[in-house]
Amino acid sequence: MEIKVNFLENLRLEAKFDDFTVITDQPIRYKGDGSAPSPFDYFLASSALCAAYFVRVYCKARDIPTENIRLSQNNIVDPENRYNQIFKIQVELPEDISEKDREGILRSIDRCTVKKVVQTGPDFQIETVENLDEDAQALLIATPDEAAYTWIEGKDLPLEQTIANMSGILADLGMKIEIASWRNIVPHVWSLHIRDAASPMCFTNGKGATKESALCSALGEFIERLSCNFFYNDQFFGEEIANSAFVHYPNEKWFQPGPNDELPEGILDDYCLGIYDPDGELSGSNLIDTNSGREDRGIVALPFVRRSDGETVYFPSNLIENLYLSNGMSAGNTLPEAQVQCLSEIFERAVKKQILEDELALPDVPQHVLEQYPSILEGINALEAQGFPVLVKDASLGGQFPVMCVTLMNPRTGGVFASFGAHPSFEVALERSLTELLQGRSFEGLNDVPPPTFNGLAVSEPNNFVEHFIDSTGVVSWRFFSAQHDFDFCEWDFSGSTAEEAATLFGILDDMSKEVYVASHDDLGAPVCRILVPGYSEVYPVDDLIWDNTNKALDYREDILNLHALDDDQLADLLERLEESQIDDHLDVITLIGIEFDENTEWGQLTILELKLLINLALQQHEEALERVEMFLQYNDNTVERGLFYQAVNAVLEIVLDDELELDDYLYNLRRMFGEATMEAVVGSVVTGDVRFHGLTPTSMKLEGLEKHQRLIESYKKLHAHRARRAGVAV
Repeated sequence: MEIKVNFLENLRLEAKFDDFTVITDQPIRYKGDGSAPSPFDYFLASSALCAAYFVRVYCKARDIPTENIRLSQNNIVDPENRYNQIFKIQVELPEDISEKDREGILRSIDRCTVKKVVQTGPDFQIETVENLDEDAQALLIATPDEAAYTWIEGKDLPLEQTIANMSGILADLGMKIEIASWRNIVPHVWSLHIRDAASPMCFTNGKGATKESALCSALGEFIERLSCNFFYNDQFFGEEIANSAFVHYPNEKWFQPGPNDELPEGILDDYCLGIYDPDGELSGSNLIDTNSGREDRGIVALPFVRRSDGETVYFPSNLIENLYLSNGMSAGNTLPEAQVQCLSEIFERAVKKQILEDELALPDVPQHVLEQYPSILEGINALEAQGFPVLVKDASLGGQFPVMCVTLMNPRTGGVFASFGAHPSFEVALERSLTELLQGRSFEGLNDVPPPTFNGLAVSEPNNFVEHFIDSTGVVSWRFFSAQHDFDFCEWDFSGSTAEEAATLFGILDDMSKEVYVASHDDLGAPVCRILVPGYSEVYPVDDLIWDNTNKALDYREDILNLHALDDDQLADLLERLEESQIDDHLDVITLIGIEFDENTEWGQLTILELKLLINLALQQHEEALERVEMFLQYNDNTVERGLFYQAVNAVLEIVLDDELELDDYLYNLRRMFGEATMEAVVGSVVTGDVRFHGLTPTSMKLEGLEKHQRLIESYKKLHAHRARRAGVAV
């Protein structure tokens, strides 16, 4: 994690990381102002808080109350060497906690990350650089001698060379990549989380049988998502990019809808239109992109090559981001390697969806077959030893598809977690199923998986598939566990060179009469492809283009960002549109308008319900405000401070609306209850009307003060400028 430090007045310092700011100072005896803890005080507190965190996680997983658990830490300093210290952590436990849980709590404290890092002894490397923002981190592994290269199946270059190449690409873009976490909770299963230090919203996860293969996976995913603009899906690019010569790629094309909002000629083809617009209901306005919001420019579309005849077909970027998410995109050392990964993902998700929706029972992989892969079997046995029964299934549907499944059962919670993996190699597909299962997860994290069900509607519901796509935590049918399998086990093998494997996988789609569309990118220096298979590889339902399109943001984004500048008529119009839209009151504004607010601010917590409530207050619509504030308090998961503000609003509204009550009679005790500052804001919001949108700092379409979103745009600008230079386009 990158932490940037600013020098404030006297000895005060400001550390900024993610969405947080920490202030430090020194005691007055050390010439400070005593206004904040010292850096060393924060260090001491971090180990105590980390220990308490692990206690809380242990207890929460076992429904053990923590109200009567107390923890303390003392640092005992060696009088002859103040750098030699003992950290004594003591925990006071209630008598009714069993001996087993007492031991478990102590073991959990021993897992404290701060403690383990200190005990291991971190290596401090201190240096000067010309520019903090341009110094890209060297990622873990330097390129070794060729004799030390590591080759794995499915890769056209050794791991070390792949890491060096991809790290170099990101460094050349000016992106400082940091490794935020590693996990290796069972043998031969590694995962990590990497992110752009300047824009942590740009992150990927990697997985593999070794730390090197996991790092390759994460870096490859990072480059694929840069190349395909996935990090910036649904987000507003800002006015500068929106007004540029191109918004997404230099080879994009813009199309104007017809006079009656018809789909324009030149986008999609007849095959695609039959899938995306079967009833002729899709309109041009449905396909305006969210990122630029330039309705006047029309529909921006990206070129894909139709494999059946090599013709170029233009797909609206709006359609791609609404239906496909990241499905079918990959980077590789070579184009065939990238294509194999793309197609493997597509088959993995499509076959998984078929198995879930049809509630199919899959055959087990025989033990003698698993024994051919001792590293994989060792990881499975380690999970079993931790008390998690594991089922290894052949998901090829009788040898049709290169897909495997590893399913974990959690007897502690009754939950199950079905993980799928695909690759032309049986072994690689099996390994991917296992590494996907544990990607970024701790043993405690496996307590959050849902139980299976016999409710077929819950399993086949579209959002269940989306949950499975995002993190595999959707619901699985109990029928999946039947001993009566719908297919016989098949020890399949589609492997060959990456070019042969790509041809084989494309051939499966050809045999299914599926049209395939491919976009290839090499502008970053690594082969990347994106493959769309209409009617097969979508993640969201096609009718979302009409009924739940992300470009609904365009109806509200400008007004919400300019909220403080709207007059009463404009506010009333915004409120009316929100009410007529039937948008879920509990949807957050971040999602609605595609703006990344700091989640620790009122903007970051703002829901549609609270926005409507604040507009009611601004318009002095007291009865409507009272109805909404009661609903808000019932379902509020906002901060305590914000909740108290609305409790006070609720009380004042009740008084104001009651003809027999006078506010002056209650103000003294209301101020004692909620504080002077809160009541000043409440009276200003409800009574005098001189406080509007309390807590929401003013901004506009120029995104003033929205540092988190600005960092995201700055990240995209690096990519945009690189593409412009490569294409010789002025922006």
